[in-house]
Amino acid sequence: MSAMTYTVTEKQSGKRLDLFIAHYAAHISRNRIQSMVKDGHALVNGRMEKPSYKVKLGEVITLDLPERTIHEVLPEAIPLNVMYEDSYILVLNKPHGLVVHPAPGNYTGTLVNALLYHYGTLPLYNDGFHQSEREKTGIVHRLDKDTSGVIVVARTSEALRSLSMQFKNRMVRKEYVAIVVGVIKKGSGTINTGIGRHVKDRKKISVLTHKAREAITDFVVRERYQQATLVGINIRTGRTHQIRVHMAHKGYPVLGDRIYGGARVMKLGACAVTRQMLHAESLSFFHPHTGHPMTFTAPLPVDMIEVINKLRKMKTGGSKSKSFTM
Repeated sequence: MSAMTYTVTEKQSGKRLDLFIAHYAAHISRNRIQSMVKDGHALVNGRMEKPSYKVKLGEVITLDLPERTIHEVLPEAIPLNVMYEDSYILVLNKPHGLVVHPAPGNYTGTLVNALLYHYGTLPLYNDGFHQSEREKTGIVHRLDKDTSGVIVVARTSEALRSLSMQFKNRMVRKEYVAIVVGVIKKGSGTINTGIGRHVKDRKKISVLTHKAREAITDFVVRERYQQATLVGINIRTGRTHQIRVHMAHKGYPVLGDRIYGGARVMKLGACAVTRQMLHAESLSFFHPHTGHPMTFTAPLPVDMIEVINKLRKMKTGGSKSKSFTM
C-alpha cells in the first residue's frame, strides 16, 4: 500500500467521499474505491466513514492506495491478417474473438502480443492509465473482442501522433455492418443520443448515465429479413460500445449481443450465434506521412455470411422506404 493525504478544498466540499477519491485515483474502479472505504483504507481525519459521506472543507483524507502491478506483455506468435503495411502504418483485418490490447484478465493472446512478436517495438500510446507502457503499443483505436474488421496500427511516433489527431478531430470515417434483431421499416436514420457509464452498472455503457458524452450514429438499411435487418453504419463519434448501445436503445439490438440484448438475441429461428454480428467494414483516413487519403475494406467474415444466407431463406420483412431521423 502507498499512503497519500489530501486536504478538502472549498471547491471539493460537499462531494461524496468515493467521488473525492476517484478524482485522485482514476485508474481504480468505483466499486473498488467503495470497498477500500468500507475496509478502512480511506480515512477522514483518521476515522472511517461511508462511501456516501460528504467531505467538508479542511478535512484531511488519507488514502492507502494499492500498488499498481506491472504486467509484462510478451510477444506471442499469433497470426495476423495484414491488409496493408509500410514503414509508418499497418492495416489489419481483425478476426472476432481477438482482444485488442491487454487489460485485467487479458494479458495474453491479444493483438498487442501479436504485434510485439511480428514487429517488435512500436510507438507507445500513453494515456496515463495503463499499468504497463507496452499495453497499448502502437494502438490508435480499438474494436471490441467480438467485433471483426479493419483496424489501423501506427509503426512510428509520427504516425501515432497523426492518426491520434485524425481520430480526435473526427477526420476518420468508420463504417460498419451489423445484423440487428427486428425489422427496421424506414430506410435510414441518425441516432444522436449521448451515452456514458450506466448509472447503476459501471461495466455497461448506456443512455442512462450521469455523464453523457456526445454520440452520433448514422445507419442505412441494406436488407430486411423476417425478424432481422442488415444495416450499414457510420459512426461520427467513437464512443465505447456506441453502435451496440444506440441500436439496442432504439429497440434493434445487435444479433448475438447478450450484454445489451439479453438471451433473446442469441437465436433467431434456426440462426443461433455465439458472438455479436458486428463487423468494421471500412476505414478511411489520411496517410500520416504523405497525407494521401486511404480507404481499406474488409470482406464480411464467414460466420456473418452464413447467418445472412440463413436469414434470406426465411420470409422477408417490410418493404423499403425513404430516410428518416430517429
